[in-house]
Amino acid sequence: MRYRILLTLLLVVLTLSNLSAQNNYGKVNGKILTKDGKPAAGISISILNTRFGAASQADGTYLLKVTPGKYTVQYKALGMTTKELTVNVVKDQTTTVEDVILELNSFQLKDVVVTGQYAPQSLKNSVYMVRTVSSEQIRLRNPTKVQEVLSDQLGFRFSNDLTLGTSDVSLMGIDGQRVKILLDGVPLLDRGETRESLNQIDVNSIDHIEIVEGPMSVSYGSDALAGVINLITKKPDGGEHLDIHARVQEETAGKQYDAFQGSGTHYENVGVNWSHKGWEFGGNFSRNNFDGAMVGWMPKDQWLGNANAGYRTNKFHIWYRFDGENETLKNDGIPSVNNGIETDAHYITYRWMHQLQAEWLLSPKLSLSGAASYTDYSRRTQTTTYNTLTGQRFLTTGASEQDEALFDTKFLRTTVQYKISDAVSLQPGVEINLTGSSGARITGTPTINDYAFFVSSEIQPISAISIRPGLRFIKNSVYDAPPVIPSINTKFKLSNAFDLRLAYARGFRSPALRELYFNFFDANHSIRGNTNLKAEFSNSFNGSLSWQSLGSGTVRFKSSLSGFYNDFTNMITTGYDPANPSVMTYINIDKAKTKGGSIDNTIYYKNLQAKVGFAYIGTYSKLAEDTTNQTGFVWYPEVSTTLMYHLTKLKGDISLFYKFNGTLPTYEVVTNSAGATIINLAKRSAFSTADITFNKILTKTLNLAAGVKNLFDVTNVNNTSLNVGQAHSTGGPVPLGYGRSYFLGIDFKFSKH
Repeated sequence: MRYRILLTLLLVVLTLSNLSAQNNYGKVNGKILTKDGKPAAGISISILNTRFGAASQADGTYLLKVTPGKYTVQYKALGMTTKELTVNVVKDQTTTVEDVILELNSFQLKDVVVTGQYAPQSLKNSVYMVRTVSSEQIRLRNPTKVQEVLSDQLGFRFSNDLTLGTSDVSLMGIDGQRVKILLDGVPLLDRGETRESLNQIDVNSIDHIEIVEGPMSVSYGSDALAGVINLITKKPDGGEHLDIHARVQEETAGKQYDAFQGSGTHYENVGVNWSHKGWEFGGNFSRNNFDGAMVGWMPKDQWLGNANAGYRTNKFHIWYRFDGENETLKNDGIPSVNNGIETDAHYITYRWMHQLQAEWLLSPKLSLSGAASYTDYSRRTQTTTYNTLTGQRFLTTGASEQDEALFDTKFLRTTVQYKISDAVSLQPGVEINLTGSSGARITGTPTINDYAFFVSSEIQPISAISIRPGLRFIKNSVYDAPPVIPSINTKFKLSNAFDLRLAYARGFRSPALRELYFNFFDANHSIRGNTNLKAEFSNSFNGSLSWQSLGSGTVRFKSSLSGFYNDFTNMITTGYDPANPSVMTYINIDKAKTKGGSIDNTIYYKNLQAKVGFAYIGTYSKLAEDTTNQTGFVWYPEVSTTLMYHLTKLKGDISLFYKFNGTLPTYEVVTNSAGATIINLAKRSAFSTADITFNKILTKTLNLAAGVKNLFDVTNVNNTSLNVGQAHSTGGPVPLGYGRSYFLGIDFKFSKH
């Protein structure tokens, strides 16, 4: 009986104590939203250094009971920015905190893609397997050109022509004009078979990059046989804000460096973006100066500018963008010991690109979009003799020493997106591409006009299956295009974590103006156009299986396994002119093939993002049996690793970008000792590249960047090519870089919302 009385008294005391404690509590409430204004559910809210905490509800709201005092409230979720606010909690009162806006953090890959889509689409729901390079990854890399951003991506290989100062890109074993380069969905013009335009767009204006492997000929027409690289530019978000930014970065050229001019890379950028009541205005201006003469690379002085203006409502968005480039490559000679005279060749490029784009949402089921552009491109050779003793400079009069090549293109694309039902969407469209050229090295003033009508549909018979068939009808002014080019892309949602994508596409590419009419002869090149070329065709198959972990735990995984097979007919390459073995021309190879696969894995753990990928790629030529070295497919491996870690206390990021490029076998057309044309199998040695960067927040407006590029000091790799010392030589060591370099930069950013 005594124990029951004591237990009752104890329960009474505890109840009174609890009631007393509750009377000493205050409350904190508020709402958490994403950047687009939607409620953010499941966000962890905690009072630092206490036991108090909660999670946001489905509508984004939360409520905490806290003893009176001054506290720091932390809002945190995996893949989102972490924010902290200071609050004063008063007894028996409710403190309402202002709405908290959370954004994707530094390591959250961009989840929305636009390349090949009817409308901006989540990466997971796209029928295409799209790779993205996020804006934060670009920022942490501190690049001075787009090539640096893509150099560690699986399947990408870059080659450099030190004589012309240009570079080219290959994607999954396919190079040149079979890789489509887009700027906000609009094709970039190149004068030749290389994709030098990739480095003629200011990298500081790029928000992120989307990569789609495999033929996109139905959506994007000729040249999209290997895939599409879409450079998505930074754009105002339509809110009320003013952004001002500036960037200065100094980098050595190997061990050579002169501050702000001379040896090294000297990059400066300034820009502004302003949005007010739907109006959007912005612009960037950059100078990218590189001098690698001391290490064997041609100096380059590049001026880049862009400007944009637009207007946006809830249903309508129209904008104009201008991109301009002036680039001078300097191939200066060595003064004569007799008279002090040197011969200098400067290659001067101008690129002016205008584009007008619009999107109009007529109804929830119907929308229109269109893009029109005009590009004016010229490259001039200016050769002079310079007397180092008197300072006099004169133009030379030799053949092709004052040459100028002019190219222009007019582009128009219009599409209609119509949602017939929840299960069926339709997109018809028209595309017109008019390209012309002229110059001393071009036969006549040729033009190639391409007109196309295309239509595709996205069908969802059930929620787990998406099917997108497509057809493209082409009229080409030079070649009889196929009556129709088909494609079909499918996506199967095997579970909430697994997605399977399978696709087939037919490709078509008519020869470019350069391949048909351009004649190029100098000390290092002897190439003649070939008007007898045939158009290229391809049949391509690819598939991928992707998986991502579910939930919002501490550790999150993403993984994808993909494979591809491409079969080309009449692939265009360079070979020796049978009538003149000292001159190269463009020829058709009857049959060429590529195939391979890759696996990509990404892990997110707290402040770490680690990405590891492996690719194995094979190439084949019908004439491969003529080689004395090997027959059939030849293969090469690649390994890519990216590590990015956020240092919370230091307010900085440290990043590693690594790529192993395996031994690269390539076929070349050569003339043997008997004078017969054969295919030889050449090999380029394996090599590794790595960059380490460090980024530190100094103040709200200033960031510091430093690091090492080309950590392994790669310059040239060995090459077993037999094409040495002849016209358009590909033999000898292959130049890849100018050695290990070091950089230091500072960014200024001011925002007012």
